[in-house]
Amino acid sequence: MGKVYDQIDDRIREWIDQQQMFFVATAPKSDEGLVNVSPKGLDTFRVLDDHTVAYLDYGGSGIETVAHVRENGRIVIMLCAFRGPPVIYRFHGTGEIVTPNDAGYEALASQFDLSFVGVRAIIKVNVTRISDSCGWGVPLYEFEGQREVSPKYVQQRGGDHIRNYFIENNAESLDGLPGITAEEAEAYRTPQEAAE
Repeated sequence: MGKVYDQIDDRIREWIDQQQMFFVATAPKSDEGLVNVSPKGLDTFRVLDDHTVAYLDYGGSGIETVAHVRENGRIVIMLCAFRGPPVIYRFHGTGEIVTPNDAGYEALASQFDLSFVGVRAIIKVNVTRISDSCGWGVPLYEFEGQREVSPKYVQQRGGDHIRNYFIENNAESLDGLPGITAEEAEAYRTPQEAAE
């Protein structure tokens, strides 16, 4: 039987810190819109306080999460144990998109290690429901390490290529919802550019 929690307490935080990946789900308002679920990793998730979490949106092929959150705010983040006691945690809430152009971005970005990947946006979530459930159906896996594909891609392709990709491919979601603007795409900096 699952349990609902009043806050993200120290025990839950410690458990989160041990996980190597998480999943994010969003959906548009439209009944015909596409639901999106994305796996995430690379040490990009942070608990900011008892009711707030955030993660780095460092770019990708699509812009679904950003578009959905901007349209309606609904988001759920799920983490599950692939080793140890079987448990799943879900953090439902209201999301906010914070880009490098926004006030408060620098303070929020300081919570993360930005030395390995650039940031398209930070997804900040006001968590309104925290729950667990049994993870009996989740298989056991051994963690071998994080993939280095994204950091290497950023380093090899450079900022101009990535900014152009965002402008050409991340302006709208699959359902035609607004994604990121050209100005937001232009604000993207690779770790190498940020260090200069």
